[in-house]
Amino acid sequence: QVHLVESGGGLVQPGGSLRLSCAASGSVSGIHGMGWYRQAPAKQRELVAETTNDGNTNYGDSVKGRVSISIVNTENSGYLQMTNLNPEDTAVYYCFADLVRAGDYSLRTFWGQGTQVTVSS
Repeated sequence: QVHLVESGGGLVQPGGSLRLSCAASGSVSGIHGMGWYRQAPAKQRELVAETTNDGNTNYGDSVKGRVSISIVNTENSGYLQMTNLNPEDTAVYYCFADLVRAGDYSLRTFWGQGTQVTVSS
């Protein structure tokens, strides 16, 4: 069984920074890629950032230049560093990981439980 555990969300003032973490626990053989989507009330889910171990990285248009994503394979973890946050960044952030479970040869996608980010003064 594999679980993704997110942390790092919270309340931050406009202009502030946050770092979200996403850790894969359980029988993980290897991570191919990780990323985050976010969803604000009454809005569609949107991509924040995604990256793969072979260097393909995409950022959502609304966050380009303000976020950076990374994977630490030795930790089975991913990190999303966000800077210069504004109220429009308020949303629930969901991480996902494309990974291979131990004893399995298929790439599967797992999702975290979501973490709330609120940007407000």
